[in-house]
Amino acid sequence: MTALLASVANLEEARLAAQAGVDLIDLKNPQQGALGALALDEITRIVQALPNHQISATIGDQPLQPESIVEAVKTTGATGVDFIKIGFFPGGDMDGTLRMLKPLAQDLALIAVLFADYLIALPLIEALAKSGFTGVMLDTARKKQGPLTKLRPLPFLQHFIDKAREQALLTGLAGSLRFEDISALLALEPDYLGFRGALCDQQQRGNPLNYQKLQQIRDAIPRENNP
Repeated sequence: MTALLASVANLEEARLAAQAGVDLIDLKNPQQGALGALALDEITRIVQALPNHQISATIGDQPLQPESIVEAVKTTGATGVDFIKIGFFPGGDMDGTLRMLKPLAQDLALIAVLFADYLIALPLIEALAKSGFTGVMLDTARKKQGPLTKLRPLPFLQHFIDKAREQALLTGLAGSLRFEDISALLALEPDYLGFRGALCDQQQRGNPLNYQKLQQIRDAIPRENNP
């Protein structure tokens, strides 16, 4: 039931991910923060080059200012990606953001990204569902703090997944995940496990994708489990 999400920074990496059989190719700029956005023309180029692959894209590390979030979602959605990832960073106007995104969620598949290194209000998951979101992921914002599994215990991660499932949301876990995290996280049955650093040279998320590491992670997540 768990699929592989791999974050890529350009078309060359996207092609490698497709070649390795990645289920969801996630477009982001790791040099620009946890959810750094690629240029819109690069996103469009990748979408057009890989028409038979599911692709997600982030809108960048942005405060929850409704007008700017909505504009970023609209322009990213116009590229033709399958999913749009929106980071819910602390502060800002969360209620206003959700209210303005609700009409867009009728036509676009929105994925909320919550961050394990900040306080998480799990009731937000219900609000996301009521606003039309397609899914919710748990990630880490400050990558130097280590993997998600060090910041939150497995029972919390299971509770997060269960709460999202109650609201019929897709679920994903990410955040400096390592090869050795896979077995325990597969047991929680999220819809997606997301990787970047573990796929790169020297396991540094800003370095290029390493096909051998990508294939190792791909082989550790059985394809027959994919949704």
